[in-house]
Amino acid sequence: MSDSRRKPSTSHTAAGSRATASRTAAAPRTAIPRTTAVSHANASRSTRPTTPAGDDLGKRIYSLIAGSDGITAREIARRLGVDRTTVNRQLYNFPFIRDLCYHDDDFCWHGLIQQRTPHDGLYDYAGWYGTVAEFLAQPEPSWLAELKQGCTRIGRNLNDTRGLFHSFADTRETMVQLFDDLRRCNVSCDSWELVFELRIKVGKWVRIYADVVVIAPGNAFSLEFKMKDAAPQSEVDQAAKYAPYLQTVLGPQLPVTPALVLTRCSDTFEMLTADDGTHVALASGDMLMNVFDERLRFLA
Repeated sequence: MSDSRRKPSTSHTAAGSRATASRTAAAPRTAIPRTTAVSHANASRSTRPTTPAGDDLGKRIYSLIAGSDGITAREIARRLGVDRTTVNRQLYNFPFIRDLCYHDDDFCWHGLIQQRTPHDGLYDYAGWYGTVAEFLAQPEPSWLAELKQGCTRIGRNLNDTRGLFHSFADTRETMVQLFDDLRRCNVSCDSWELVFELRIKVGKWVRIYADVVVIAPGNAFSLEFKMKDAAPQSEVDQAAKYAPYLQTVLGPQLPVTPALVLTRCSDTFEMLTADDGTHVALASGDMLMNVFDERLRFLA
């Protein structure tokens, strides 16, 4: 569906987009240290945990942990108004807690990824993580080198047989264009968090993959990029697949919008439905700003 009302008025070329990003390189980021998880000697662990995104109580407990600087099972039970036995069952069986949380020697529970801005710990699962301002200030060669290093760090396969590195550059160009468009619409996006190549697969139960994640105030966007001019239903389903899991990681205060971005077409923007009922935005690269406007409503 074409929507010329929302199409940016200024056209972009690869040279123009890259010139915008050719500024002073951002300072390198370092992983945030964390305490080694301590096993609970007396806790029984189920070999078949609950469904990752399907347990509301587990998600509420996970959010309390990920939004705190350490919280005990007793305090969790008090805040949620449930008994300790129920809480303990979730602490040792809910997949997101099993894979992405730990407790210290005082049995205070901590999240490996915080549910507050900035999302401390997200770097550990990202090929590249930073703010929009840092991204735009980093020249493409420096950004690409850092992205490759980050992908190696998180175990992301870098086989370039099918043009992976070209797809990285293509994605970068589209994102530079997006942020240029947002700035022209007076959207203050410099402090937004930005992730390229998110790979959460540290444990046995949780798997979350995303090409790009953008975290704006009150909203998050999970973007799946394809260097194509059309997308079959299977790719719409793929774009929606990890959105519920990413929603659990980021928390209920950040609704996640999944989107499929086609970089080989133009003037395209529409809302589709995945087979599981999830609404997925479909946009060409030049219309990607409209995906953000659907949630942020900055266009008149």
